[in-house]
Parts: sequence; C-alpha cells; structure tokens
Amino acid sequence: MATRTDLDGRPIKPMTICMIGAGGFIGSHLCEKLMSETPHKVLALDVYNDKIKHLLEPDSLPWAGRIQFHRLNIKHDSRLEGLIKMADLVINLAAICTPADYNTRPLDTIYSNFIDALPVVKYCSENNKRLIHFSTCEVYGKTIGSFLPKDSPLRQDPAYYVLKEDTSPCIFGSIEKQRWSYACAKQLIERLIYAEGAENGLEFTIVRPFNWIGPRMDFIPGIDGPSEGVPRVLACFSNNLLRREPLKLVDGGESQRTFIYIKDAIEAVLLMIENPDRANGHIFNVGNPNNEVTVRQLAEMMTKVYAKVSGETVLESPTVDVSSKEFYGEGYDDSDKRIPDMTIINKQLGRLEPQDIPLGLARIYPNLPTQDLCRGY
Repeated sequence: MATRTDLDGRPIKPMTICMIGAGGFIGSHLCEKLMSETPHKVLALDVYNDKIKHLLEPDSLPWAGRIQFHRLNIKHDSRLEGLIKMADLVINLAAICTPADYNTRPLDTIYSNFIDALPVVKYCSENNKRLIHFSTCEVYGKTIGSFLPKDSPLRQDPAYYVLKEDTSPCIFGSIEKQRWSYACAKQLIERLIYAEGAENGLEFTIVRPFNWIGPRMDFIPGIDGPSEGVPRVLACFSNNLLRREPLKLVDGGESQRTFIYIKDAIEAVLLMIENPDRANGHIFNVGNPNNEVTVRQLAEMMTKVYAKVSGETVLESPTVDVSSKEFYGEGYDDSDKRIPDMTIINKQLGRLEPQDIPLGLARIYPNLPTQDLCRGY
C-alpha cells in the first residue's frame, strides 16, 4: 500500500482505532473503508457483529489481523477502559437512534445517548485519547422559520432554516413531547465533550449526520429484523413496497429532509480521522444541502425507482396519510426542515461532492426482486 498523505502533504502514520458501535450501519461502512483503503487497525466493539462478519472471516482476508471484534456492552463492561487505552483514536457510534423509540422508550434513549457515553468521554479525557463522537442533526430541533407565519416571506430566507454549527439555536418541543429525549441527550453529551476540551484539553471532533442512507441501514420487520417495531422512513417505505402496501405518510409527509449516501459521508469521516490538526475542536455537519425533499416526494421517488428496477406496477393508491399519534404514539413531535450548512467542513477538510438522491436510491436497490433490497435501509 502506497504511503498515504494528509491534506497538508504529510505522511499518515498507521493508527489503532477503538470503534464503539462498529457493528452498526455507519460502523460497518467505516470499517470496510479503513480495511480496504488504509493501514489502520480497528478494535471493533459492539454487541453484534452481523454487519461486519464479512470483514472478520476468513483468516485469509488481506486485512486479517488489522481488525479485532470485541463483543461487549459499554454499559457494564470493565474491559472498556483497557481497550480505549490501547488505541490512538476512539470513535463512538453507540446509540439508540430510531425515531420510533424516542417517545416510547425515552428512558432507554436518554441513558443510551448520554449516561452510557459518559465513561467513554471520561476515559478519553483521562488517558489523553482523541475522540470522534457521533451526534445527530436532531440537536438543532426545529428551525426558526417554523415559528413564523405560514405566509411570511422570511420563511424563504436561508438564515431562518439553514442549520449552522456555530450560530443556529437548538429548539426543542415541550417536555411532554418525548420525541425530543434523543436530541436533548445528544446535545448534552456534545456540551460535556466541548467542556472537556475547554477545561481538560480533550482532543475531540463531533459529527452531526444529516440522514445518511445506504445498505445495512435498518431492518425490514419480519424479514431481516424483529417482526415488531418501526424502523426509519426508508426502511418503512421499503417494507411497504416489498409487501405491495401503500406507503404511510405521517402527517401528510410534509416534513423536509436532505439525504446523503453513506459512502459519500464516510469519505468525510476518513478525512476527520486522518487530519486531526484540521478536525480537532470542531463540530461538523455532514450532509447534502442540495438533496432536499419532502417525505411525500421521497415516497414518490422510491415508488418510481422500485417499479423501474422490480418490474412491478405501481399501486393504484401508492400512499396513505396517517397521523403521527397513530403511527408513533403519544408524545411525538418533529422538525420541519433539516438543511446543513457545510461551510465549516468544506473549509477545514475540502469541499464534499455528494451524489444526488435518485442515484443514491438506485445504488441502494441493486438486486431486485431479491430480499437483499431491504438491507439498503
């Protein structure tokens, strides 16, 4: 493997990375990238390894010996600090991050995203280990624009809806709207990490993903996951398409989102890993501001893509409106728009060039009509 250089032309030294949550959607793609393109070693920590099993077996793989899987739950495992001590860099991806859980399991959500992350931050700070912590775009909550009158021309002004790491306020719903338990816990751990950096010199980078999509993201109920439960929007829509059911649009599908393909997003993460001088002390939005669609538009797009690649006809009534209370239960609330400002990351790490949604969706649906489709979400 040729000598790799950072953005400033300096050779990149091989490092050992302790990746917590390596067996999840983002972790599995990051492990693939690190194994195939870098000389770095990975201590992969998770409860499950199904999504990275192809990287662990057989022993004849070219990266054999550079990735070790450690089955543990960071809530109660005395090995955690020792594994962090063995690493040059810690990446924390562990979280409950499925919207259907936020208001039905708020205690688990808060513990997972704040309490369980505390020891990781503490061990990194005490042992002088660099930390890349994965947060969420949900920390922004609702936009300023959503509180303006519906006919206000200010709603069209980007200053009222584009989300900036260093200036945008974080606006959550009222306490009984337990959907914000996730965002609030994530914001508080961000503040703690930032304080550790300011007071104790912790070297950190915080990542705020904006709706990353791709293979292995989620589960299809009863096919490659539990028969009960509500996965995220793309998996829900995939489930409906596979079962020839109308796609359910919560509250009319008016919420707007920006989507980015996982492999495009992982490019940015690798730059953070290998350019600490440019990444330390920063919070980075990672998304595609040009890929904004309403959830209703996303449903229409997925329906067309699915019909094209599967050869099946579109249902006479391809969508149906449902209320958020009916779909998610009591206490649900939502953000109106999530559009990332990319100024800081483009300045620090170079301009990102993510692909548009239709191409991203096509890459997710490679082999229809097989059940592998569901692993696209």
